Amino acid sequence: MAAILLNLRNTVISGFVLVVVVALVLVGWHKQGLAFDHNWWAFLFRWLHVLSGVMWIGMLWYFNFVQTPSMPKIDAAQRPAITKVIAPEALWWFRWGAMSTIVTGLILAWLNGYIASAITLGITDNVPKHSAIGIGMWLGTIMWFNVWFIIWPNQKIALGMVEANDAAKAAAGRKATLFSRTNTMLSIPMLYCMVSAQNIF
Repeated sequence: MAAILLNLRNTVISGFVLVVVVALVLVGWHKQGLAFDHNWWAFLFRWLHVLSGVMWIGMLWYFNFVQTPSMPKIDAAQRPAITKVIAPEALWWFRWGAMSTIVTGLILAWLNGYIASAITLGITDNVPKHSAIGIGMWLGTIMWFNVWFIIWPNQKIALGMVEANDAAKAAAGRKATLFSRTNTMLSIPMLYCMVSAQNIF
Protein backbone atom coordinates (compact mmCIF):
# COMPACT_ATOMS: atom_id res chain seq x y z
CA MET A 1 0.00 0.00 0.00
CA ALA A 2 2.87 2.38 0.78
CA ALA A 3 4.14 1.97 -2.82
CA ILE A 4 0.82 3.39 -3.99
CA LEU A 5 0.43 6.17 -1.43
CA LEU A 6 4.03 7.40 -1.39
CA ASN A 7 3.99 8.00 -5.16
CA LEU A 8 1.51 10.64 -6.37
CA ARG A 9 1.26 9.14 -9.85
CA ASN A 10 0.40 5.73 -8.40
CA THR A 11 -2.11 7.34 -6.02
CA VAL A 12 -3.92 9.12 -8.86
CA ILE A 13 -3.92 6.01 -11.08
CA SER A 14 -5.32 4.02 -8.14
CA GLY A 15 -8.07 6.62 -7.72
CA PHE A 16 -9.13 6.15 -11.34
CA VAL A 17 -8.97 2.35 -10.97
CA LEU A 18 -11.26 2.66 -7.93
CA VAL A 19 -13.69 4.73 -10.03
CA VAL A 20 -13.88 1.88 -12.57
CA VAL A 21 -14.40 -0.68 -9.77
CA VAL A 22 -17.14 1.43 -8.15
CA ALA A 23 -18.84 1.97 -11.53
CA LEU A 24 -18.80 -1.77 -12.28
CA VAL A 25 -20.10 -2.62 -8.80
CA LEU A 26 -22.97 -0.14 -9.19
CA VAL A 27 -23.82 -1.51 -12.63
CA GLY A 28 -23.78 -5.05 -11.20
CA TRP A 29 -25.93 -4.19 -8.17
CA HIS A 30 -28.60 -2.60 -10.29
CA LYS A 31 -28.31 -5.21 -13.05
CA GLN A 32 -28.00 -2.59 -15.73
CA GLY A 33 -25.86 -2.82 -18.80
CA LEU A 34 -23.17 -0.23 -19.31
CA ALA A 35 -24.22 1.66 -22.42
CA PHE A 36 -21.79 4.16 -23.87
CA ASP A 37 -24.64 6.31 -25.09
CA HIS A 38 -25.28 10.06 -25.00
CA ASN A 39 -26.17 10.01 -21.28
CA TRP A 40 -22.94 8.22 -20.42
CA TRP A 41 -20.84 10.77 -22.33
CA ALA A 42 -22.74 13.68 -20.73
CA PHE A 43 -22.14 12.16 -17.30
CA LEU A 44 -18.45 11.54 -18.06
CA PHE A 45 -17.89 15.16 -19.06
CA ARG A 46 -19.87 16.43 -16.04
CA TRP A 47 -17.62 14.37 -13.78
CA LEU A 48 -14.45 15.56 -15.57
CA HIS A 49 -15.74 19.14 -15.37
CA VAL A 50 -16.26 18.85 -11.61
CA LEU A 51 -12.90 17.10 -11.13
CA SER A 52 -11.13 19.84 -13.10
CA GLY A 53 -13.03 22.56 -11.23
CA VAL A 54 -11.99 21.11 -7.87
CA MET A 55 -8.35 21.30 -8.98
CA TRP A 56 -8.72 24.85 -10.31
CA ILE A 57 -10.71 26.40 -7.48
CA GLY A 58 -8.76 24.39 -4.91
CA MET A 59 -5.51 25.91 -6.18
CA LEU A 60 -7.11 29.37 -6.37
CA TRP A 61 -8.20 29.12 -2.75
CA TYR A 62 -4.83 27.68 -1.70
CA PHE A 63 -3.11 30.76 -3.14
CA ASN A 64 -5.57 33.20 -1.54
CA PHE A 65 -6.25 31.53 1.81
CA VAL A 66 -2.85 29.93 2.51
CA GLN A 67 0.16 30.95 0.41
CA THR A 68 -0.32 34.71 -0.04
CA PRO A 69 -1.29 35.46 3.59
CA SER A 70 1.58 33.25 4.84
CA MET A 71 4.36 34.83 2.76
CA PRO A 72 4.97 37.82 5.10
CA LYS A 73 5.41 35.35 8.00
CA ILE A 74 8.13 33.40 6.18
CA ASP A 75 11.77 34.33 6.76
CA ALA A 76 13.32 35.97 3.68
CA ALA A 77 15.95 33.21 3.44
CA GLN A 78 13.20 30.59 3.15
CA ARG A 79 10.99 32.40 0.61
CA PRO A 80 12.83 31.07 -2.46
CA ALA A 81 11.51 27.60 -1.57
CA ILE A 82 8.03 28.99 -2.23
CA THR A 83 8.75 31.38 -5.12
CA LYS A 84 11.18 29.16 -7.04
CA VAL A 85 9.77 25.69 -6.36
CA ILE A 86 6.23 25.52 -4.94
CA ALA A 87 4.55 28.51 -6.62
CA PRO A 88 5.61 27.66 -10.22
CA GLU A 89 4.41 24.06 -9.78
CA ALA A 90 1.15 25.18 -8.18
CA LEU A 91 0.60 27.72 -10.97
CA TRP A 92 1.01 24.97 -13.57
CA TRP A 93 -1.83 22.93 -12.00
CA PHE A 94 -3.81 26.13 -11.46
CA ARG A 95 -3.82 27.27 -15.08
CA TRP A 96 -4.28 23.81 -16.61
CA GLY A 97 -7.07 23.11 -14.11
CA ALA A 98 -8.72 26.29 -15.42
CA MET A 99 -8.25 25.19 -19.04
CA SER A 100 -9.61 21.71 -18.39
CA THR A 101 -12.60 23.13 -16.50
CA ILE A 102 -13.63 25.46 -19.31
CA VAL A 103 -13.11 22.88 -22.07
CA THR A 104 -15.04 20.12 -20.29
CA GLY A 105 -17.76 22.62 -19.35
CA LEU A 106 -18.24 23.72 -22.96
CA ILE A 107 -18.32 20.10 -24.14
CA LEU A 108 -20.86 19.27 -21.43
CA ALA A 109 -23.09 22.22 -22.42
CA TRP A 110 -22.87 21.15 -26.06
CA LEU A 111 -23.66 17.50 -25.24
CA ASN A 112 -26.69 18.56 -23.20
CA GLY A 113 -27.91 20.89 -25.94
CA TYR A 114 -27.96 24.12 -23.97
CA ILE A 115 -24.71 25.80 -25.00
CA ALA A 116 -26.40 28.54 -27.09
CA SER A 117 -29.05 29.14 -24.46
CA ALA A 118 -26.47 29.34 -21.66
CA ILE A 119 -24.22 31.70 -23.61
CA THR A 120 -27.23 34.01 -24.14
CA LEU A 121 -28.16 33.65 -20.43
CA GLY A 122 -31.34 31.73 -21.18
CA ILE A 123 -32.84 34.51 -23.28
CA THR A 124 -33.32 32.26 -26.32
CA ASP A 125 -35.48 29.71 -24.49
CA ASN A 126 -36.47 31.43 -21.21
CA VAL A 127 -35.28 28.47 -19.09
CA PRO A 128 -34.14 29.57 -15.58
CA LYS A 129 -31.70 26.65 -15.35
CA HIS A 130 -29.98 27.84 -18.51
CA SER A 131 -29.82 31.40 -17.17
CA ALA A 132 -28.10 30.17 -14.00
CA ILE A 133 -25.68 27.96 -15.92
CA GLY A 134 -25.05 30.84 -18.35
CA ILE A 135 -24.17 33.28 -15.58
CA GLY A 136 -21.88 30.63 -14.09
CA MET A 137 -20.30 30.00 -17.49
CA TRP A 138 -19.64 33.71 -18.08
CA LEU A 139 -18.16 34.14 -14.60
CA GLY A 140 -16.00 31.06 -15.19
CA THR A 141 -14.92 32.41 -18.57
CA ILE A 142 -13.88 35.73 -17.02
CA MET A 143 -11.95 33.80 -14.36
CA TRP A 144 -10.28 31.60 -17.00
CA PHE A 145 -9.29 34.71 -18.99
CA ASN A 146 -7.82 36.27 -15.83
CA VAL A 147 -5.78 33.13 -15.12
CA TRP A 148 -4.27 32.76 -18.58
CA PHE A 149 -3.90 36.37 -19.71
CA ILE A 150 -3.39 38.40 -16.52
CA ILE A 151 -2.45 36.29 -13.48
CA TRP A 152 -0.02 33.88 -15.17
CA PRO A 153 1.91 36.49 -17.23
CA ASN A 154 2.25 38.72 -14.16
CA GLN A 155 3.23 35.84 -11.88
CA LYS A 156 6.03 34.94 -14.28
CA ILE A 157 7.40 38.47 -13.80
CA ALA A 158 6.82 38.54 -10.04
CA LEU A 159 8.49 35.15 -9.52
CA GLY A 160 11.51 36.07 -11.64
CA MET A 161 10.72 33.61 -14.43
CA VAL A 162 10.87 36.60 -16.79
CA GLU A 163 13.66 39.14 -16.54
CA ALA A 164 12.46 42.32 -14.80
CA ASN A 165 13.66 44.90 -12.28
CA ASP A 166 12.38 44.99 -8.69
CA ALA A 167 9.79 47.70 -9.40
CA ALA A 168 8.32 45.71 -12.29
CA LYS A 169 8.26 42.55 -10.14
CA ALA A 170 6.41 44.37 -7.36
CA ALA A 171 3.88 45.87 -9.79
CA ALA A 172 3.32 42.50 -11.47
CA GLY A 173 2.90 40.80 -8.10
CA ARG A 174 0.29 43.34 -7.05
CA LYS A 175 -1.62 42.99 -10.33
CA ALA A 176 -1.56 39.18 -10.11
CA THR A 177 -2.81 39.37 -6.51
CA LEU A 178 -5.66 41.75 -7.37
CA PHE A 179 -6.87 39.54 -10.22
CA SER A 180 -6.45 36.40 -8.13
CA ARG A 181 -8.60 38.02 -5.44
CA THR A 182 -11.10 38.99 -8.15
CA ASN A 183 -11.28 35.34 -9.17
CA THR A 184 -11.75 34.29 -5.54
CA MET A 185 -14.66 36.73 -5.26
CA LEU A 186 -16.17 35.55 -8.58
CA SER A 187 -15.77 31.88 -7.65
CA ILE A 188 -18.42 32.20 -4.94
CA PRO A 189 -21.34 33.30 -7.18
CA MET A 190 -20.00 31.11 -10.02
CA LEU A 191 -20.24 28.00 -7.84
CA TYR A 192 -23.69 29.09 -6.61
CA CYS A 193 -24.93 29.40 -10.20
CA MET A 194 -23.56 26.00 -11.22
CA VAL A 195 -25.01 24.20 -8.21
CA SER A 196 -28.34 26.07 -8.25
CA ALA A 197 -28.86 25.23 -11.92
CA GLN A 198 -28.73 21.53 -11.06
CA ASN A 199 -30.62 21.63 -7.78
CA ILE A 200 -33.00 24.60 -7.62
CA PHE A 201 -34.32 25.24 -11.12
